Amino acid sequence: MVVLIDTAKPGPRHPEKAHRPDNDIQRKPDWIRVKAPGSPAYSETHRIIREHGLVTVCEEAGCPNVGECWEKRHATMMIMGEICTRACAFCNVRTGLPRPLDPSEPEKVADAVAKLGLAHVVITSVDRDDLADGGAQHFAAVIAAIRAVTPNTTIEILTPDFLRKPGALEVVVAARPDVFNHNLETVPSNYLTIRPGARYFHSIRLLQRVKEIDPTMFTKSGIMLGLGEERNEVLQLMDDLRSADVDFLTIGQYLQPTKKHARVERFVPPAEFDSYATIARTKGFLLVSSSPLTRSSHHAGEDFAKLRAARLARHGN
Repeated sequence: MVVLIDTAKPGPRHPEKAHRPDNDIQRKPDWIRVKAPGSPAYSETHRIIREHGLVTVCEEAGCPNVGECWEKRHATMMIMGEICTRACAFCNVRTGLPRPLDPSEPEKVADAVAKLGLAHVVITSVDRDDLADGGAQHFAAVIAAIRAVTPNTTIEILTPDFLRKPGALEVVVAARPDVFNHNLETVPSNYLTIRPGARYFHSIRLLQRVKEIDPTMFTKSGIMLGLGEERNEVLQLMDDLRSADVDFLTIGQYLQPTKKHARVERFVPPAEFDSYATIARTKGFLLVSSSPLTRSSHHAGEDFAKLRAARLARHGN
């Protein structure tokens, strides 16, 4: 099981998000529909999470895969609170002024990983532009705490961009996670409206820099389709990621959380996702996951095993 621990209290949403005009939520096509959760295994996962005082990004973000993943006791951990300093138009996480970091959080995370017997854990976070290092040292402390308690657990991190935080990336990479994931989220032409606090080429450079520091570290990034992107833009994004030597690409369908979020411009059919997957493989990615319900942390443990096998087959190490 992969879990999220959150010690912060809820805070106010960002005014920009509150004042966005309403966008009608479109009816989902049949290929997006998923089985409602409610199996005994799902209920058991829910019970364990509640008993340990945990919160999951699966719930916070309204992930469509929550039923499937929780049946397998998989979830995704978020650190540094549940209040983000940015207001991306696709994201349902609260925005506002975060509370101070919990210095005991690394030990709490490590203890939960040990009690739950996790073989692979995914750690993500909100953006913390309020911190001098963007939370880099906190990421490193969580990784170190897990390594100390359960050294055989493999660790995947999904980080913010550490924009204008010199030296922050180096701190995180030095902690040696097994997979470094940073999502581009969408094509560059959408950044001003969808991801206004971020910079596309900074994110590309961030991923490239990881490989420069540690060529053995797996790197990963993901995007959403259905936000008005053009096919040629998606193909160029793939080339940009390959130029940064990114190993793993995930492509999924954007789903609008509320009327205050960016509208779905198009529900992309499964055959088109398959086409993108084929093209991405020809461009040299070690692994590609492309489907309407693909999410960054979906099947993360299984995908990590596939990554290692793919590298071994291609490079022999």
